[in-house]
Amino acid sequence: MDGVLILDKPEGITSFGVVKAVKGTLKAKKVGHAGTLDPFATGVLPILINKATKIASDLLDKDKEYSATMKLGVETDTQDLTGKIVYESPEIAFEWEEIESVFKRFIGKIKQTPPAFSAIKYQGIPLYKWTRMGEKIPKKCRMVEVYSLKIKALDLPYVTFDITCSKGTYIRTLCTDIGRLLGCGAHLTRLRRLRCGRFTLKHAIPLKDIKPLFKANSLRDRLISIEEVLGKEVLRWD
Repeated sequence: MDGVLILDKPEGITSFGVVKAVKGTLKAKKVGHAGTLDPFATGVLPILINKATKIASDLLDKDKEYSATMKLGVETDTQDLTGKIVYESPEIAFEWEEIESVFKRFIGKIKQTPPAFSAIKYQGIPLYKWTRMGEKIPKKCRMVEVYSLKIKALDLPYVTFDITCSKGTYIRTLCTDIGRLLGCGAHLTRLRRLRCGRFTLKHAIPLKDIKPLFKANSLRDRLISIEEVLGKEVLRWD
């Protein structure tokens, strides 16, 4: 079995945990994923099986689309809801237009400094491991691109928004940067990946359905070939 399964990752499991679960069910030699989602995040997670692991970079390079929620007034050391509070604002009072004007400043090419708690490697070791060891590692700014950034709902202190962005964009870092520009601090509380390249939630299988589909010999019908992934064949669901 060679190809790609698009999974709808549930909350509460790491991307590696999803890979381990799929590998155990399929008894495959090689299984990987394209694009890490944090344990609290959900949504589109491409799972690469056997020979398809060789095309991981083709999927990692694709644009992504997310639905997210940020909380204003609180900044954390991880930039999300799992971290320790490092700053709290005494008052949150913003109009939709005020927040929207700040959002607009983050559309286009922007510089981001990767968070200390991230999988980016320094000397072969992920930054989050250095951070947990108490080591401060110099982090380089990098250029990413935000194609669209739209507020969908405002229920202070929470702001829900949709974003389409280039590879390597950290949504939690974006939330922190927006919070700082507003002067109140902020962190990411919810993240759902809606799309990775051409693949959307309509292509995705819930993780809990993998075993039943495999036992029913129906999983191959949901397997996307390497040729489809690379655009050499028409995607069957399109």
